[in-house]
Amino acid sequence: MPSPANLKTPKFRFEPLDKKKHNRAAFSCEHERLNTYLKEQANQEIKKRVTAVYVLTPDGRTIAGYYTLSQYSIDAGELPPETIQKLGIPKYPKLPATLLGRLARSREFKGAGVGELLLMGALRRALDHSKNIASLALVVDAKDEKARAFYRAYGLIDLAGHDLTNHDLANHPSRLFLPMRTIEQLFFDVVATKDSRPLAP
Repeated sequence: MPSPANLKTPKFRFEPLDKKKHNRAAFSCEHERLNTYLKEQANQEIKKRVTAVYVLTPDGRTIAGYYTLSQYSIDAGELPPETIQKLGIPKYPKLPATLLGRLARSREFKGAGVGELLLMGALRRALDHSKNIASLALVVDAKDEKARAFYRAYGLIDLAGHDLTNHDLANHPSRLFLPMRTIEQLFFDVVATKDSRPLAP
């Protein structure tokens, strides 16, 4: 899994979406549904507390990208048996999770590493929130094969192909997930690596 060290890049910062501050009208990514969501639907869902929307911005106004997070639940049957055993997951019918509902990068910032910044920012925030409101894993439904490949490159586990017991997965053929324990280890390893570097003379 690539390192989340780029989150320290001073050029960008994350902020909760603010319709009075951020220029939603100028945002354009490769998927029109994601453009429409940001411009027409996101603010309403924030007001109704259906989801939380965070933008990545270089200047406090321009939106380089955004992602959404919300509480979620998954059936134990959605997870591979080896994962349940490895994590020691209780045999509850429903398990708490965090849904990464949308993630989009502006065309203007293509090639600038914004996709990685967005995903790592979402993982970090999901992990932090899981310490106050329990969440076993981050869950995402990839919008297409390109998105699925992107998530898999960052270590998310593709549930397609597993012999699972939950038939509800037929409605989520592109579902991936990443245990919070794995996310926590990811950021712990980054901190440990930095701490182990020798001091400059």
